[in-house]
Amino acid sequence: MGLALVVGGSRGIGRAIAVDLARAGYDIWLTYHRNCEAAEAAQAEVERLGRKCKITAVDAAHHEETKAALADAADKNPPDVVVFNAGITRDNLMVWMTREEWDAVLTTNLDGFFNVITAVLFPMLREKRGRIIVISSTSGQAGQPGQVNYSASKAGLIGAAKALAREVGPRNILVNVVAPGVIETDMTSELPRDQIVGMIPLRRFGRVEEVAAVVRFLCSDECTYIHGQVIGVNGGLLT
Repeated sequence: MGLALVVGGSRGIGRAIAVDLARAGYDIWLTYHRNCEAAEAAQAEVERLGRKCKITAVDAAHHEETKAALADAADKNPPDVVVFNAGITRDNLMVWMTREEWDAVLTTNLDGFFNVITAVLFPMLREKRGRIIVISSTSGQAGQPGQVNYSASKAGLIGAAKALAREVGPRNILVNVVAPGVIETDMTSELPRDQIVGMIPLRRFGRVEEVAAVVRFLCSDECTYIHGQVIGVNGGLLT
């Protein structure tokens, strides 16, 4: 199938995506920020499926570091798939939000997209093929109180992906967005579950595998005319 670069692929949704794409036949190039142990565990899981897995430590928030980690390798072996899944939260009500909380989220979640895509896009354009999948959020579609920074970053990713789709579609590169709702991950483990599930028509949190399945479909040979779209995986939380 080729090579899939999964940015932020060591845990949670990213790890599930990496494993599912490996199961679909892709070799995996997985990036992580700090948790080497989690990255190595994800690497081992991919390799148990009989696929190759390269892991690279990189802070997507830093432009030069990202370029140094990705650009040369991508030029030599352009990825067939790029999944941008880097993301953090620093939740607070806007009235009390600090500049550090704003900057940290926007720099990682939105600047990180710029840093990653500019590092790998030219080789993909040269090859005239590829898929770019951006992991946004229901928060970026509807906004959530206490998440002005996170919602802004995820909404920005949607706009960026839609614009990029118009730029690179003529070069046979498909760009789409997957917008998960409330998914069972470390990031949601502290949320007040009883208060939230009542707002979700399916009355449960989603599973990381359910997000990964949509990404896998968008990377498949069956998906060749879905482009510039936002696909929600949210149990009906947003319709």
